This record gives sequence, structure tokens and C-alpha cells, in this order.
Amino acid sequence: MDRKIDQATIGKKRNGRIFRWLLIALITAGGIYFGLRLLRPSADEDTLRFATVEKGDVANTINSTALVLPAFEEQVNAPVSTTIDEVLLTTGTEVKAGDVLLKLDRDYVGLQLDGRRDQLSLKENNIGLLQLEYQRDLKELGYNAEIKKLELAAAEARLGDAQRLLKIGGATAEEVEAAELAVKITKLEADKLDNQLSYSRNSLAGRERRLQLEVGMEEKEVQQLSRKLRETEVRAPRAGVITWVNENLGQRVEEGAPLARIANLGRYKIEGTCSDRYAEQLAIGLPVELRLARAKLTGVITDILPEVTGNTIKFRVEIEDSSNENLRPNLRAELYVIASNQKDVLRVRNGPAFRGGKMQSIFVVRGNEVIRTQVGTGLRNGDYVEITSGLVAGDKIVISDMEDFERMNSFQLKE
Repeated sequence: MDRKIDQATIGKKRNGRIFRWLLIALITAGGIYFGLRLLRPSADEDTLRFATVEKGDVANTINSTALVLPAFEEQVNAPVSTTIDEVLLTTGTEVKAGDVLLKLDRDYVGLQLDGRRDQLSLKENNIGLLQLEYQRDLKELGYNAEIKKLELAAAEARLGDAQRLLKIGGATAEEVEAAELAVKITKLEADKLDNQLSYSRNSLAGRERRLQLEVGMEEKEVQQLSRKLRETEVRAPRAGVITWVNENLGQRVEEGAPLARIANLGRYKIEGTCSDRYAEQLAIGLPVELRLARAKLTGVITDILPEVTGNTIKFRVEIEDSSNENLRPNLRAELYVIASNQKDVLRVRNGPAFRGGKMQSIFVVRGNEVIRTQVGTGLRNGDYVEITSGLVAGDKIVISDMEDFERMNSFQLKE
């Protein structure tokens, strides 16, 4: 026999069913919610670099490369063509003026010196012989001139006799004419000898002067070779540090070839190099910043070289602290030329997230959310980027390379 169920029991069963369905719905919603959270893109905060937008100055810089050089460096060249015999001091050695750096082979220079000395002796001997010849020739010409004067006197006497005989009829007119002709010829011959004597005196003196000049030249050559022989012991011209020396023993070096360089490492100068596309922006007097591993040094451009080589332009820089202990010869470092400067603007640290466009997408941190935002940029340098729109002071952005999040508009940060 069926028994009627009371309303209380029916209500309890209905409530139980509703509770079960609600519980299933909550579990399902929770599963969906947490599943979506697990599937939503996220990034570990420790793997990203962040920067905060702030107010400050942004300089427009020209990136260039600096080469540190000694302020003064002197090159020592080979005095003669010879070979390297011995190297006494090596690169990096501190030297005093007069210290022997290396020795060159002396034999070749010694042979040249001996040959020049022989030529000098020969020319000095030629001067002696020329003087003897000079005296002999002058005496012979002088004797001939005297003889010719005597012959002239005799001819004149014969002419006088012929003229007296003509008056008394003892000689003919033809004989007088012949005597007069003999006088004229003898007189011309005497004048010729006088002229030859005068010419010989002048010409022989000139030849002696020429030989004396040749002797003087040979003496200078001997002195020069003697100096070169002494210079085969190559010495430091001043105190400093050896920055380079040719250590190739036995190598033949031509006259004038570099053998060593001595530098004063107390002061340095900077040679900058940048792309020629910045040539119009470069100007003498522009400030620069030299960045070393442990120091930042400031200076100004003092000279711009006119020649463009390999699409690069070179310029010289004078730094304020030219004796800084971090400077080293031939050191290469980053050099920033400050072409212009924006004062009190929004700026943020530069990083891989900035790729060079005036408008670009940047991820901005909003709580635990990182949201892609369009940002306007202006001047930039190795340190900062000017923000012209899209951000305000205090905003925190991601400056890491976000290539992995290229197609995402947002993601979560995980601590």
C-alpha cells in the first residue's frame, strides 16, 4: 500500500539537488577560471629589465670610436741601411735619455767611412799636386813672358838700327818695314803671353777652389758617416716608455725605417672615428664623453680631419683629465659626441625594447599586468630615450627585448 510523502521530505530532496547543481557549476566555473589563468601568457619578473619614466635631460649623441694615444710619441729611425744586430730593451721598458735601445751592424757603415776617408785623402793630395802644377805653369809662363819682352826689345833695337841706316843709305825701306813688322809680331806675342799668364793665374786659382770645395764636401761626408757609425748604437732621444721596438734580429732595415717609438705616458690624446654621415653635425668645440671600463672622461673636439677614408671621418679630442690612470696607449673605447641637448623632458633608460622608430609599441606595467602601449620617442643616446607621448613620469616599462611577446597585447608578471 503506497504511502504519501510529506512536503518536508520533498523540499529536502529538491534542495539537495539544487545544491549539487550549484556545487557542480561552481567547480566548473572555477576550473574554467583557473584553466584560463594557467593558459594566459605570463613572464617571470626576474627575467625582464624594467625602467621608470622620469624628468631629466637627454643629449643627442653621435656614437663614435676613440683611440687613446700618447700626447707625445717620438719615432727613432735607422741612421743607415744595415741589419739589426742586438735588441737591448723591449716594449714597455721605461728609459732615460741616452739609454741604448738596440745595436745595428757596424761593418757596412765602417766600410763606407773608410772609402770616404780614402777619397778625402786623394782629393787633399790632388790639391797638393795642383799647387805644384800651378807654381810650375806660372813660372813657365812668367819666363816666357820675360823672354818675349827681351825679344821685343831686340826687335825694337833692330828697327831703330834699320831706320838710322835708311837715313844714311845703308838700308832699304823694305828692311825697315820688315823690322817694324817683327816688332809688331813680337809685341802681340808678348801681349798674348801676358794675357795667358793672367788667365792661368785666375783659372788655376778656380781649380784649386773647386778642389777645396770637394775636399770640404768629403770632410762633411766623413763627419756624417762617423756620426752614423756612432748611431749604430740606437739611443733613446728622451725619457719615456718604449711603446714599440723592432725585435727582428738580422732583419735588414733601410735608412729612415722606424726602429722604435718612445712615448711620454704622463699625458694622452684622443683620436675619434665616426661614420661620414655625421660629418655635417661635427663641429670644433662640441663636448664629448669618453667611456672607459672604470671611468667617464669629458672633453671637446679640437680638430676635424678633412679626409674621409672608408666612409669614416676622423677628429681629435682634448680631454680634461689627460693623465687619468685608466688611460692606456692604443686603448679603444666608446666616445659620444654631444651634438645637442634637451632639458627637463620625460626620459627613460635606453634598452633593446627601443628599436629606433618615432612611434613604437612598449609594454607598460600596470600592477601585475603588462600592457602594450603606443609610445612616441624623440632624442636618444646610449643612456636615455626621450618620451614625447604615451607615458607619464612614474610609469614603469619593460626595456628588455620583447621579441617573444611580439603578437601579444598583454601578459602577466610572475614573481
